[in-house]
Amino acid sequence: MSHSHGNASSANDPRQPSMAKPYTPRPVAPEDLPVDYSGFIAVILGVTGVMFRYKICSWLAIIFCAQSLANMRNLENDLKQISMAMMFAIMGLVTNYLGPNRPATKK
Repeated sequence: MSHSHGNASSANDPRQPSMAKPYTPRPVAPEDLPVDYSGFIAVILGVTGVMFRYKICSWLAIIFCAQSLANMRNLENDLKQISMAMMFAIMGLVTNYLGPNRPATKK
């Protein structure tokens, strides 16, 4: 194990602090961003919850909306998709809990 002392190591150090630049990420075009699968799944589940009156689909749509909102990259496009999915999910919950009951199936 070698012990380095302050003067000897700084004299042989090739790094130059004055040349260091802070990291800045390259800008990415909105069309090059990866697809927001949780937002897409939220829309599908929200529509399924409204159309077929499945409560679980509406609840899952709200969960996927929250996940998509937490991982939002492109504010304008993602917010439109999340708001649409949230509207379908809330509409599904309102129709399931406050709407008329489904007719009973005959056995």
